[in-house]
Amino acid sequence: MLLLKLGGSLITDKNRLNVVRKRILNRLSKEISMIDDKIIIVHGAGSFGHILAERYRLNDGYSNENQLEGLALTHRNVRVLNNIVLDSLTSAGIPSISIPPISFIELDNRKPKQVNLKTFRKTLDSNFVPVTFGDVVFDVSLHFSICSGDLLMILLAKEFKPDRVVFAIDEDGIYSKNPKKYKNARLLTELSRDELSKIATDLTYSDVTGGMEGKLNSIAEIAGMGIDVVVVNGNKRDRVYRALTGRRTKGTIIYGEVA
Repeated sequence: MLLLKLGGSLITDKNRLNVVRKRILNRLSKEISMIDDKIIIVHGAGSFGHILAERYRLNDGYSNENQLEGLALTHRNVRVLNNIVLDSLTSAGIPSISIPPISFIELDNRKPKQVNLKTFRKTLDSNFVPVTFGDVVFDVSLHFSICSGDLLMILLAKEFKPDRVVFAIDEDGIYSKNPKKYKNARLLTELSRDELSKIATDLTYSDVTGGMEGKLNSIAEIAGMGIDVVVVNGNKRDRVYRALTGRRTKGTIIYGEVA
């Protein structure tokens, strides 16, 4: 079984509200359609979620009634994006089922409190592809907060123990520094879990869900389950397909080792 994360900045224009990169998304769907293994797909919220979540400060939890409108708008927006993703997957011949995180997870101060992943197993057993996404969910302490796609990747990896985990992002892999800021940033092609943990705090570019530092911490946690994680550039043709099928491709591999 495989677990794939489609980054929000890969499938949307993160700087423009509600703009999908349809050509990229449709090509990725075609690559996924060539996979024979069972697969779970998680996608980020991108510009459908992050812009409104920041505007209404949703990850801070409840502080005023105006946020209720913000939560409703954000939840609606990410559902719109999720439907676009489902349309793309279905058009590529992939029978997909949406499983919104608000239906299976409750947080407590942004950390998992109750998680029920039975629907994912039923969906896989029925030969469908489960698709979930980053969204706002209920939080026992904060009333609501954000459940990121990266947190979902940890929970799903822990439950299903996939053979391989792939993060498709808008960079060639993990770099020694922020490649958008430093010209001398080096692509790191192979890392151990410990090496990844050491560089995570040096990569400080972030967003409402924690940005790259949060993503690297999630990857390190998954690798600590003994699962190999591959990070590739989804903008480049066939890299996601090759990563999912275990073929060599440009990117970063983090070797799984039990923590």
